[in-house]
Amino acid sequence: MPKQTTEVDRLVGVRITALRKAKGLSQTALGNAVGVTFQQVQKYEKGQNRVGAGRLREIARLLEVPVSAFFEDQTGGETSDDNVFGFLSAQGAIELLRAYVQIEDEQLRREVLAIVRSAARLGRHAGAATGEGSVAAE
Repeated sequence: MPKQTTEVDRLVGVRITALRKAKGLSQTALGNAVGVTFQQVQKYEKGQNRVGAGRLREIARLLEVPVSAFFEDQTGGETSDDNVFGFLSAQGAIELLRAYVQIEDEQLRREVLAIVRSAARLGRHAGAATGEGSVAAE
């Protein structure tokens, strides 16, 4: 009987996705670099297939992170990084962060952050008024 994937496999996939996007790599480019198809990378990222130890080590090398970056902390609980990886997988999050860090003026950065926070609040209020949920963080 084949082994089923677990929550750990899903979390590893979420982290692969976030780190791959942060490096600006496509699924095809990552797949080519580690010797699998982009479809296989998709399955890893969705947690549908387990990533073998050797392949995970190669992915970590390509993404320039330690293998431990894909797992929970040593205490067995989820780290606050799990929230970060979840946020980074949101559509446009990586692009928003890249643009933000290119702003050199600290005052302008604070103002941009205030605008984004206001937009998030407005989105939450509009979602509450229509009965729809909106994902936003402050």
